[in-house]
Amino acid sequence: MQQLAREYAQALPGRDTDSLAAGLKAKLVYTDLGERDGAYDPEHSVILISRRASPQRQRFTLAHEVSHALLLGDDDLLSELHDRFEGQFLEDAIETLCNVGAAAILLPDELLNEVLRRYGPSGRAMHALSRRADVSVSSAMYALASAAAGPILFAICSRLGVKSSALGLSESPSLRQKEVRSGAKRPVVVRSSAETRDVKYSLSKDTRIPEDHPVVVALDTGFEHGGRSYVPFRSGRKVPAFVDAYPDDQRRVLVSFRLDEKKGEE
Repeated sequence: MQQLAREYAQALPGRDTDSLAAGLKAKLVYTDLGERDGAYDPEHSVILISRRASPQRQRFTLAHEVSHALLLGDDDLLSELHDRFEGQFLEDAIETLCNVGAAAILLPDELLNEVLRRYGPSGRAMHALSRRADVSVSSAMYALASAAAGPILFAICSRLGVKSSALGLSESPSLRQKEVRSGAKRPVVVRSSAETRDVKYSLSKDTRIPEDHPVVVALDTGFEHGGRSYVPFRSGRKVPAFVDAYPDDQRRVLVSFRLDEKKGEE
């Protein structure tokens, strides 16, 4: 998928929104899609983008839908996917690959390698890559997850109640309403995550981060924080990890968890 996306991007006149669909010769339509960010109609060669989304989100969605088109055009890759997965697992695999493809289209290898050399696979790297490439932090996160070496989980976290427009992400309405009714302090939760190929599991959306965790300390103090800690999975499992938590100016914490699985669970 990365190879398909990179080859496509190299042939584009640019990486601005108008140029991204040029290689497909597809019609680009901005419309109201409800809860969806975008869609690709291969029969009519049309890419639909939500007009309500932020410019950064529209750009990533466009690259994601272009990746759907590239995937549909590669019979070998499609055949391998259908051999390995079925049902919801197939749908999830396709969406993951299209996120990987979108990151490869928007973020050239030269920039990725430069940021990784300077900052390492860290929360600060997510922030720097987002600014340098003018993409959302979620786009930067997916790109770093595809490029970084070793078992690493990346996440974007915030307290419940932060407006989704500021985050570029959605939250679970039921979880938020439960906190409002109880009057409890709104927890810090995972809003989005990605993992390198060496990680066999993912960090689920809405996973709560304990109040004494470095992620919460970084959010509350406004200072980068890290050190040896753990990944707090929803199941209650705690996997030892070196945590790097970087608070940005949007009331989020951008996090990398470099796993230390040899030490086992806490």
